[in-house]
Amino acid sequence: MENEHQLELPDILQPFEDKLKASVRQFIEVIPKEEDTKLWESKFGGLPYLPKEQTYPTDTDGDELFFLGQINFSEMPTLAPFPEKGILQFYISDDASYGQDRENPLSQERFRLIYIPDILEDEAQLVADFSFLREFGELPVYPGTSFGMEFIQGKELVPIEDHAFSQHMGENFFEQFGEQQWPVYEMYGNSVSSDGHKIGGYAHFAQEDPRNGDDPYLLLCQFDTDNDIESMWGDMGTAHFFIKESDLKALNFDKVWFHWDCY
Repeated sequence: MENEHQLELPDILQPFEDKLKASVRQFIEVIPKEEDTKLWESKFGGLPYLPKEQTYPTDTDGDELFFLGQINFSEMPTLAPFPEKGILQFYISDDASYGQDRENPLSQERFRLIYIPDILEDEAQLVADFSFLREFGELPVYPGTSFGMEFIQGKELVPIEDHAFSQHMGENFFEQFGEQQWPVYEMYGNSVSSDGHKIGGYAHFAQEDPRNGDDPYLLLCQFDTDNDIESMWGDMGTAHFFIKESDLKALNFDKVWFHWDCY
């Protein structure tokens, strides 16, 4: 399935149609599904894929991290430069920041990404009993809840809050509209959004993009506040995992930038 943003511009933005079209990016929308999942399937929460010879990830204090979810790339549409197979898992801490370190956002001391290139679809070789896990504290989701994932390929325009907007449209783009500056700003902001759970594409922020034009970090994955799965990142916030394209192509997930903000 494919979801494509239809470009319907008001007259005042018609002169910028070519620039806006040049900003279009492909992404994968991730929709939660109420269904049982196998250990190796894509999911929000629940039980992770864990071969019996591997250890469950912990933080630097030796405390188990919380399993946020996993993506089995063989289940989603192809999206370059993302891998076409393997599982990528996301683990976070249950502290007040969910493992985010604003001073060192690449440090995986209190969050972890794990990529498994080759998957065993044999439950006899996988851990199924996770009773060894401790009780978790502060989290953006309820422990024990799990949802499958449906993937929809789409295209989207650059939103105002992503740092790429100024790269495509120029600094202070809306000032040229004079008295119409804020109505045009609000119109564009209301019609072009990058919120929701997604892989690739543009990022959605409650505050501001921590990246700048000199940071070649792509949006790896975005987890959003979602009432349907009772997920809440602070006050209606959004979590992001960013990665350099060279690391993504090399399947190196050791230098991922974890960031989340809220209103």
